[in-house]
Amino acid sequence: MRRFNTRFLEYSNAEELKKELEKVKVDWEGLQVMLPKGLFRAVKLEGVNYEAAHILKQEMLRHGGEGAISAAVYFGAASPTDVILMGTLAQLEALINSLRQFPDDTLKAIAQELEVALKNYQRVNLKPMQIGKKTFVWGERTYIMGIINVTPDSFSGDGLAGNVEGAVAQAIRFVEEGADILDIGGESTRPGSQPISEEEELSRVMPVLKRLVKEVDVPISIDTYKARVAREAIEAGASMVNDVWGLRMDPDMAKVVADYNVPVVVMHNRSNPKNAVQEARLGGRYVGVEYQDLMADIVRELEYSIELALDAGVDFEKIIVDPGIGFGKTVEQNLEILRRLGELKVLGRPILLGTSRKSVIGYVLNLPPNERVEGTAATVALGIAAGADIVRVHDVKAMARVVKMTDAIVRGAFRES
Repeated sequence: MRRFNTRFLEYSNAEELKKELEKVKVDWEGLQVMLPKGLFRAVKLEGVNYEAAHILKQEMLRHGGEGAISAAVYFGAASPTDVILMGTLAQLEALINSLRQFPDDTLKAIAQELEVALKNYQRVNLKPMQIGKKTFVWGERTYIMGIINVTPDSFSGDGLAGNVEGAVAQAIRFVEEGADILDIGGESTRPGSQPISEEEELSRVMPVLKRLVKEVDVPISIDTYKARVAREAIEAGASMVNDVWGLRMDPDMAKVVADYNVPVVVMHNRSNPKNAVQEARLGGRYVGVEYQDLMADIVRELEYSIELALDAGVDFEKIIVDPGIGFGKTVEQNLEILRRLGELKVLGRPILLGTSRKSVIGYVLNLPPNERVEGTAATVALGIAAGADIVRVHDVKAMARVVKMTDAIVRGAFRES
């Protein structure tokens, strides 16, 4: 009996599918038609009104896809519903075009939002970013951020508070081992840590920062949520701000970022505030609230941080997002974020992933922070496969090898040593 070597193709993007179609020797015109038909997407919209939900379902069915709405709305209850649209990229594009033919403003708004979301998810608008003197081209390879903790109480046991020479030596070693960015932090974010004053934080980070800007040629990021610390660090040579509170803790932070025109990492954070002043600054927003839908809530709250940045005058192209592994999440929630990290691509911004030595690894492997390198490696590799553009790590030498190997597989970015 004749065998046809039947198999299922595994591909995650249009470029990989294109290579398979070219092996079949499909002509150019056919390629343009077939590519969008070979990419399946499931898209979720929240709070759609009764009429729009039914039209979305009907139009998606008309184009050969499917639309899921609540049973109550399907059978006549006039209440909002979430909608999941399922179909190929071609079917979703056809839906967008048909929605624009309706006079209803809600449907036109949905069409616009769908179009932007699809482009963001496919990363077609992700432009290179200048950080300091270095240009970061997203998608070519994964970049490494080396952690320089100048704290006395780091959760990972690598705090170097007061040891300027040790911190500088570590930073230089990190650059030699492959770090593309150095992230200097002076206040611990470990559970139970106490907040420190601006003066104390500056006294820890500034001596190291001033030395490093003279001795390394990679961009330096300041890991702080305080506007004054960020301002003085930037004036001393820092090229980037990494805010673990996503611009929500200090009302002046977004303006500082805008005034100095530097890139900023906005991180998702639902940790409990450390004192009453912090809680008052946050206004209770997001703090102590249970997740209704983990990934939906994270995307929504990162969008809020992005809006804060844009309202202050920060360039959209200067923003990086971070899901905040370990910040106000359970072990199970952290693992779910790692499984579904690619959903953050809808924000249209580069993704930074910080899992290094974190407690989620400790709980899974039952190991202390200094023995979590293999667990970190697993999260880094899978994070890159899901869409991470920067990984923030303690063990630069080991993770640089993991990144290089993962990039060779995921991005086809093989580079001989």
